Amino acid sequence: MRQLTFGYSPCPNDTFAFHALAHGLVEAPFRVRPVLLDIEELNRRAYTREFDLTKLSVGAFAGVGDRYRLLRSGAALGKGVGPLVVTRASMSLTDAVRGRVAIPGRDTTAFRLLRLAAPELGEVVEMRYDRILHAVSAGEVAAGLIIHESRFTYAEQGLVRVIDLGEWWERETGLPVPLAGICARSDLDEATRVSAERAIRDSVQYAFNHPEASRDYVREHAQELSAEVCAAHIALYVNALSLDVGDEGLRAIERLVGSPG
Repeated sequence: MRQLTFGYSPCPNDTFAFHALAHGLVEAPFRVRPVLLDIEELNRRAYTREFDLTKLSVGAFAGVGDRYRLLRSGAALGKGVGPLVVTRASMSLTDAVRGRVAIPGRDTTAFRLLRLAAPELGEVVEMRYDRILHAVSAGEVAAGLIIHESRFTYAEQGLVRVIDLGEWWERETGLPVPLAGICARSDLDEATRVSAERAIRDSVQYAFNHPEASRDYVREHAQELSAEVCAAHIALYVNALSLDVGDEGLRAIERLVGSPG
């Protein structure tokens, strides 16, 4: 049986959603070899078409559009799911971005949203998403652009929210926030692409139907996250739009990718 490489993140939403496919619990005319990497690393590797299937930030789509095609299943988008800007003390976004801002990568959707909301953005410092909270609390940077589970834990480090960029996007557009999607290499044949889309949809549905099945797999890759944070993470980022992005989701993606950010 053919094997396809599948790049996705070790975050709870991905390990929950793709556990069934990775472990052969849903039917597919291929096996997958999972490669779990940070989202910005996946974005970078897309430029060399390293993986047959890969999760990508919507913010990276424009740069790799000739290399990958979006699948309708497996996406991370919705309302109330956006990235946050946090600082050590309350201030306006304008003031926050005057100093150095830590970001989780230039190809991330989070950074694209920040550039749209704060065109006057100054110096940015790229670092892994899970280092940003410490960098802000330690005073290494003035502000941090946070994603993933950091939105649930920033207050524990005494930090305050400056802006929820998801709420900002929703007010501006009325559309869900398109964070990331699963893409297939553009040189895969159509039959493989269609079967991959179906298998990923079946994997997400399996996760909804059997939420406890992936528990050990999620915990294995969740680093030090508590069970409560893992559950909140999954509930926020895996939703009905993960089964199919739908027309509204496609409009949101087109709006963000076509923006001048």
